[in-house]
Amino acid sequence: MQIVISEFMDQRAVAQLQERHDVVYDPSLVDDMPRLLQCAATADALIVRNRTQVRGDLLGALARCKVIGRLGVGLDNIDVAGCEAKGMAVIPATGANALSVAEYVITAAMMLLRGAFASSADVAAGRWPRNALGNGRETAGKTMGIIGFGSIGRTTARLAQGLGMQVIAFDAMLDADTPVFQETGVKYVGLQELILQADVITLHVPLVDATRGLFDAACIASMKPGAVLINTSRGHIVDLSAVAAALRSKHLGGAAIDVFDAEPLAASAELQDCPNLLLTPHISGVSAESNERVSFLIADKVLEALQ
Repeated sequence: MQIVISEFMDQRAVAQLQERHDVVYDPSLVDDMPRLLQCAATADALIVRNRTQVRGDLLGALARCKVIGRLGVGLDNIDVAGCEAKGMAVIPATGANALSVAEYVITAAMMLLRGAFASSADVAAGRWPRNALGNGRETAGKTMGIIGFGSIGRTTARLAQGLGMQVIAFDAMLDADTPVFQETGVKYVGLQELILQADVITLHVPLVDATRGLFDAACIASMKPGAVLINTSRGHIVDLSAVAAALRSKHLGGAAIDVFDAEPLAASAELQDCPNLLLTPHISGVSAESNERVSFLIADKVLEALQ
């Protein structure tokens, strides 16, 4: 059988697949649609990350595919219903990158609250911005608000509690009586209450109709003055123009954005030189360790599906 892998994957996991099946592994396939469509026609399994759009022409080209392996958890790049209608299983790497994302969130929160970690150039140049940077905030005692309380949200809560943060959470699929809140010591609150109370808000929700545009200008304006916003979930959930405006007006104390409406992000004048803004290229869930976990999990699941 043939397995096509269109984006990067741990080489040892690829080798595991090669021991059992014919494997076409080329991370550049995602940017070569004609060749990807050609490979898809003979694929029994397709493994992707978030950039390969498994819909439309690509979905139609998968004539004999049995399984789609997703090297990550979000499924907005995959027409899941269309795949299932064709008899294809869609398998995400649930939980395998939770620690990587959670560590990114905690790191971003600490950097943005403290506000002192972009001073190297000034100090090396002989400037001494001690007064300007001496009013940063400690993490302990602050309230972390987590929107979406799945495996990533729960891992983030555990790390935040270890730093002495109070943690509140909202999840549209859960309620206050769900045992996980008592088990983790996290307080369940309504969405609006969380937005009003949290010093740090971190998003861990899928892109669906209910979350699209959730953090618009009005929502951001209702956040606690000086609060920090972190989005590692999906683009289209946060209005970046509103974020930039809130940072420049100092209503927001900081923002870390790892996901964008279109990726790669086009050059943006309004985001350049924006104060207390951390932009990263969709890497919160990607570390050496998480790539290994994700890759081997999907390799095992795909091999099982092809038996």
